[in-house]
Amino acid sequence: MGRPRLIILIRHAQSEGNKNREIHQTIPDHRVKLTSEGWQQARDAGSRLRSLLRPDDTLQFYTSPYRRTRETTEGILETLTSDNPDPSPFKRSAMKVYEEPRLREQDFGNFQPCSAEMERMWQERADYGHFFYRIPNGESAADAYDRVSGFNESLWRQFGEDDFPSVCVLVTHGLMSRVFLMKWYHFSVEYFEDLRNVNHCEFLIMKKQLDSGKYDLENKLRTWSELRRERAALKAKEDKEFAETGKERPKKLERMDTATPAAPRKWGGCPEGCNHGKNFKIRRDLAELLQHDEHSANDFTKEQQQHHHQHQHQHQHQHPGGANGTIASRRTPAKKVQGPNNSDDDSDDPRGAVPPQIDVTKAQEDVVSSPDGTPSFITIEDRLRNALKTPQKSSFLLHTGRDFGGTYSGHASEEEFSENDARERLAARAARVKNGLAANGGVNVSGREPSTTRGHAHANRLGDAPNNSDQGSDGDNEAEDLDKAEREDRSVRGSVY
Repeated sequence: MGRPRLIILIRHAQSEGNKNREIHQTIPDHRVKLTSEGWQQARDAGSRLRSLLRPDDTLQFYTSPYRRTRETTEGILETLTSDNPDPSPFKRSAMKVYEEPRLREQDFGNFQPCSAEMERMWQERADYGHFFYRIPNGESAADAYDRVSGFNESLWRQFGEDDFPSVCVLVTHGLMSRVFLMKWYHFSVEYFEDLRNVNHCEFLIMKKQLDSGKYDLENKLRTWSELRRERAALKAKEDKEFAETGKERPKKLERMDTATPAAPRKWGGCPEGCNHGKNFKIRRDLAELLQHDEHSANDFTKEQQQHHHQHQHQHQHQHPGGANGTIASRRTPAKKVQGPNNSDDDSDDPRGAVPPQIDVTKAQEDVVSSPDGTPSFITIEDRLRNALKTPQKSSFLLHTGRDFGGTYSGHASEEEFSENDARERLAARAARVKNGLAANGGVNVSGREPSTTRGHAHANRLGDAPNNSDQGSDGDNEAEDLDKAEREDRSVRGSVY
């Protein structure tokens, strides 16, 4: 079936709380039951619902878990499935009824206070706004909107099922019915607050359009602004009749015109006078700290004023002409920025401490690492060859990089490579180089004479050759070039990351 052809919202029938609000002081809101008149309203609603349906319609109910809504649902089903006076095409066994906690009433804060306090709360809500005002220990209409939004999304997903019934009935509460429509039809907050409550067992019918698939609300919602316009029109009509007949207006109606406007109520702060500081004392250490800060601020202000006066006096001696001086000479000196520490004692002020000295040589000898702790391309051979010091917190064992390719991409991992192994490998490599030179008659394969100090210049691990690596040099020049290349390799510039 897919989307239902009808979505019907029904407010619960009259409850004992609607008849006597003080009952909420002793009975939880979710346990308030229907009155005898409310049961009759529920049964009448079932008869009206039966007249709206087609014989081939299928139904699915969602009801709030509150007692008054569940009893309203039972009253509706009683007459909807009754065979009196005629046999009903709707069987109770063929209907699905779900309790949906997200359709529950707005939470008014557990047991409610006395009637006078509740009346004060309603006046405060009217001044603050019905939608955003949060009941103490309870909810606001905005909170109820959030859970109704989740229910709407769940309901819309169920509409995608092929076997979803043709009529969906929601038995809920007055405010929740308006919040549901606000979410569905994107009402503004101002329009929601202008809506009047729904009557008991009143139907709000949403009918699907065949061409667009959208749901149109067939009811005309009542608003407070419309009620005020109706009363204003009625009053104008009465005034016209009194003017034509020459009759006097009753005194009760005249009092409304001559009444002085009420002073605006004050809800925030302490409307009846503040006495919160009567039994409150600030801690002694905090009081001393505040007093110290005040004295420091005052001393700083006096010092600034004295400095300003001295500067003005000096300026007058240097520029007797006063206003005839240059613009730069007449500028007000820049104020010294005072930090968060206003204390006169700067012994613990880090701003006055001597800045730490940076050992450039040691920094060049440290291993250059990436932010995530992956070592750079400097290997153990490089450290042994250049006699670099191993950091205390670092291990000689290399580990895989973040791409699992060793200390640099494409290179095998050397996790099991110890310091002794490194020395042995370095000695074996030096022996192989020596044997190769002896086999070639003491001549290098590259055609260049080996250096007596450091050997030939090496390209770094990224393949970037040092400057002047292709140019042969002898003695001190070659040593300086090699030292320069090694310093660049150890710097951040040569890091892989």
